[in-house]
Amino acid sequence: MRSITRHLAVVALVGAFFLTWRAHTDQDVAVAQTRKPIMFTRIYTGPDGLAHAEETEMKLTTGGVSAFKATGVEFSSRPAGPPNNNWHTGPRRQFVITLSGRAELEVADGKKVAAGAGHINLIEDTTGKGHITRNLEDRIVITIPLVDQTVEGAGR
Repeated sequence: MRSITRHLAVVALVGAFFLTWRAHTDQDVAVAQTRKPIMFTRIYTGPDGLAHAEETEMKLTTGGVSAFKATGVEFSSRPAGPPNNNWHTGPRRQFVITLSGRAELEVADGKKVAAGAGHINLIEDTTGKGHITRNLEDRIVITIPLVDQTVEGAGR
């Protein structure tokens, strides 16, 4: 009788372990399949004529695509340099994606936006005082000029 009780206890423990492990594995798979949102920083001119920054999630269609009309793509290298406190506006509406290196953008309220590898900025402050860009390291960026249109999820 003792041996049967011991055997049942072992079977119960192994079964409980397996069920717990299986539930945890299923949860990990579900989490891994969840899409991570694509985030970007929108730099825009507010009604006060000053540049502001906001984190925004890119809205995707059910197929996981977001379409923008662009006029081209530019790759450029931007050297690091001493702090430059020149305020400037964007030359046009454009995405600027940092591939390597680091920079920081400063907007009117003193907020600083870090731009490292993989960071996406949507530059929309084409009027007003603008922002300051400081290249902290040599940086390689992709610039994607946009056809003038409202960007889905850009908080307008």
